[in-house]
Amino acid sequence: MTTPSVLTVILNYKTPEMTFESAKAAYAAMDGIVGRILVVDNDSQDGSFEKLSASVKEIGWSSDRVHVIDAGRNGGFGAGNNVGILYGLETWPEGGAPDYVYILNSDAFPGKDAITQLVEHLENHPETGFAGSYIFGVDSEAHHTAFRFPSVWGELEGAARVGVVSRLLSKHIVPLDIPESNQSVDWLAGASIMMRIRTLEQTGLFDETFFLYYEETDLCMRAKQLGWAVDYVRDSKVLHIGSQSTGMKSWSRMPAYWFESRQYYFSKNHGKAYSRMATFAHLCGTMIWRMRRILGQKPKRDPNYFLRDLISHDLATLFSSQKRTQKIPLIPESALSGRDSRYK
Repeated sequence: MTTPSVLTVILNYKTPEMTFESAKAAYAAMDGIVGRILVVDNDSQDGSFEKLSASVKEIGWSSDRVHVIDAGRNGGFGAGNNVGILYGLETWPEGGAPDYVYILNSDAFPGKDAITQLVEHLENHPETGFAGSYIFGVDSEAHHTAFRFPSVWGELEGAARVGVVSRLLSKHIVPLDIPESNQSVDWLAGASIMMRIRTLEQTGLFDETFFLYYEETDLCMRAKQLGWAVDYVRDSKVLHIGSQSTGMKSWSRMPAYWFESRQYYFSKNHGKAYSRMATFAHLCGTMIWRMRRILGQKPKRDPNYFLRDLISHDLATLFSSQKRTQKIPLIPESALSGRDSRYK
C-alpha cells in the first residue's frame, strides 16, 4: 500500500505574521508525510499575500512543499478553504489527488505529531470521514471543539443557562464535555480537522452560502447523513489562540452574518418551520435566563441587542422573497480520475 498523502490548507485574513507561524508549525508536523501546504490569502488587501510570499521564499521552502495563493475575493471561511482545496487538487502531482485534506486555522499550531495522529486514525478507521484534534489555549485549558448538532431543545438549553434546564435537556446540550479519549461526535470545530477525500467526493466541499460560522457544522451533517463517522482524536494536540481574524472576543454586538448563518443552517437542514421553532426556543430560554439574572444578580453575558437582532433578523427572513441557495463546489472528476490503487 502506498503512503497516505495530505493537502494542508491554511486560510489567512489580515494576520500574515501569525499565519506564517502556523505554517511553520504545520511544516514541522508534516515532516515525513507526503503532501503540500497551501496558504490562502482571503483577499486581505493589506499586503498579506506579499508578506507571506516573501516569508516563504526567505525561509527557503520549496514551492512544491509550501505555496501561497490569493483567493481573489473574500467569500468567507468556507469559500476561502474551498479555493485552497480546489487549487491543491488541480495542481496535485501526476493528476491525482491527496488522500486527505487538512484544514488548519491561521491561529492554530499543531504539535509535532498532531497531523500524523489524524492520518493514522483515519487510516485505521475506514468508516471515519472527518477527524479533529484536541484543541487547547495558551493557558493550557482545553477548548470545546466537539459538539452535538444544534436543535430546538439545544437552543432552549443554551439560552437558558440554568442548572435545572440543563439537567432536563442534558442529551441536547450542544457543546460536549471535553472527551478524555477518541470519540465519535456529531460535528467538530474547523480549527484543526482532517477530511477524507473520498468523503468530500460524496459530500462536496463547504457550502459557500455560509460566510462565517455553521459551515463546518453543515459539512459534518452531510457526511453523517451519508454514513460517515466524525471522530475526535484526543492524541492530536493543537494550540489555538482563537478569534484572531474575526475579532470575536472583542465583539460588543453579533454581526449580521452570524444570524444569517444560523438561520440558513436550520432552514436548510430542517426546514423553515423548524428554524422558527429554534428561534422561539431561544427566546424562551433567554426569558428564563433574564429572570434568573434578576433573582440571582447574575452578570450580563449576551452581546448588546442580541435578542432584538435575533428576532428582527428572523422576521426579516420570514417576509423576504429572496431564497438562499446552496453553493457547494464539487471535486472535479479530473482530480479523481488519476487516483491510485488506494482509492479503488
